[in-house]
Amino acid sequence: MTIQAFVRLKKGEDRRIRGGHPWIYSNEINVSLTPLKTFTAGEEVRIEAHDSTVLGNGYINPHSLIAVRMLTRNPDQHLDLHFFQQQLKEALSLRSLLFTKPYYRMVFGEADNLPGLVIDRFNQHIVVQINTAGMEQKQDVIIEALRSVLPDLQTILLRNDSSIREQEGLDTYIKAAYGTPPDEIIIEENNAQFAIPFCKGQKTGWFYDHRMNRARLKNYVENKTVLDVFSYLGGWGIQAATFGASQVDCIESSAFACDFIRKNAELNHVASNVNVICDDAFDAMKKLIQSGKKYDVVVLDPPAFVKKFKDKKEGLIAYQRANELALKLLTTNGILVSCSCSMHISMEDLTEILKRAAFRTQHNIQILERGHQGPDHPLHIAIPETDYLKAIFVRKN
Repeated sequence: MTIQAFVRLKKGEDRRIRGGHPWIYSNEINVSLTPLKTFTAGEEVRIEAHDSTVLGNGYINPHSLIAVRMLTRNPDQHLDLHFFQQQLKEALSLRSLLFTKPYYRMVFGEADNLPGLVIDRFNQHIVVQINTAGMEQKQDVIIEALRSVLPDLQTILLRNDSSIREQEGLDTYIKAAYGTPPDEIIIEENNAQFAIPFCKGQKTGWFYDHRMNRARLKNYVENKTVLDVFSYLGGWGIQAATFGASQVDCIESSAFACDFIRKNAELNHVASNVNVICDDAFDAMKKLIQSGKKYDVVVLDPPAFVKKFKDKKEGLIAYQRANELALKLLTTNGILVSCSCSMHISMEDLTEILKRAAFRTQHNIQILERGHQGPDHPLHIAIPETDYLKAIFVRKN
């Protein structure tokens, strides 16, 4: 198989690519020689430096700011079934080394050399999220590769409903790619079990990225009272209860998710220790403060308040408000676990937010631990954006 289409870079624009970065922006392409309008979205292309040196193969979307994404630096390797089988096997070998049970993020886009592709594994059920036109073109091949690499799979669900797809000119949809996906499945994390909505949950249904940070709760919650804010399905709160917390309150605004928190408390035999507050997080925290409530541990794991860089100022204010309320709810010597999944909020930003929140609430705090996403969400060494998740454990004194 020979790739006929090629894209030529401008002089000097190959330095970042040679340094390991897989993205090529539209303004880095020699459009006089290889006009973007001649390509179709998702088309496989050979990538060449200005002097015709072949850099590798990838796919192109002429309508996207990130016009080309490189998948291989081997010019003889094409994006066929064999390629995807090999990449999936490579990704699977890492997760098999890390985890004894098949519950993890199996593919994390660029970090697994598969830009635009996210795959979460829930034992014999798989959720695939395709975010780029190039991967959309390869959808059938990806499904075939998955079924050959994991022959015991029962279902594959396509959760192609991300807003990122709109930037790529793609429709959004959710559909079964293989088998009949159940409405609900049971997964395991840190020796706890969780019922999750397989087809109607947030993103891919579960957030594996905080697995290691949630495991750290074990050191802080035994015989303590815990508040889990922005609880979703109870990932932090239920695990706190299984780690020996005396009482856990979970705040979640979605009535649908609240039902799952209660279900998961029953599933883990901690229902008597878990209370669900179905309310807006900010409103609920204010009401708890007004009632004089205090907690030994507060977990603050909000959704991304900064989805785009232009929203950073407003998002920083929201993070600070949330952390101020959380500090007010803590007992003396209490522990706050403050998190951010916003790519545009750095660990330094979150540290500064905590510093300002402590100053404004007239409290002293100590940083005990810092964490980021688990190893099934590896960082691409050349892409800082893959280091998106932050967690800071602080003590109020």
